Amino acid sequence: MTLKSLTPNFSPLKCFALIAAFLLPIAGAQAQESKVGFVSTERIFREAAPAKAAQAKIEQEFSKRDKELQDLASRLKSMSDRLDKDAAVLSESERVKRQRELADLDKDFQRKQREFREDLNQRRNEELAIVLERTNKVIKQIAETEKYDIVFQEAVYASPRIDITDKVLKALNK
Repeated sequence: MTLKSLTPNFSPLKCFALIAAFLLPIAGAQAQESKVGFVSTERIFREAAPAKAAQAKIEQEFSKRDKELQDLASRLKSMSDRLDKDAAVLSESERVKRQRELADLDKDFQRKQREFREDLNQRRNEELAIVLERTNKVIKQIAETEKYDIVFQEAVYASPRIDITDKVLKALNK
């Protein structure tokens, strides 16, 4: 048996016919174009009325604690400045006492600031999750109504031709 007898006998015409037979179904699938859309989640969170309302709600909710933190920071700075100014004329025990008070106040400030940031981030995430859930419902309605095959919310690049963010914003702002 030779190598030539093991290989099938394909003429160029048979090869072309076989390739055409495989490509015909693919060409049919390509003829039916998919409808693709893109929504910028960043723009939704920045421009949509529900996102703006959520941000205002959070700011109002945390404004009192933010003010308390600012006041505490001012008090801390004032104590530090006073200690620096008076350090030369203070007795050793008085200077150590003030340094300890300053360190305790700084620890308290750091703890309250950390708790504030954690609470703020948690509330922001809760509110944005609500906005995102509502946004996803709107996107799904638009996609079904306008017969989109797929809608992306994250992309490295999206052509303005497929960007439906304005439609989603309009629906959310109603």
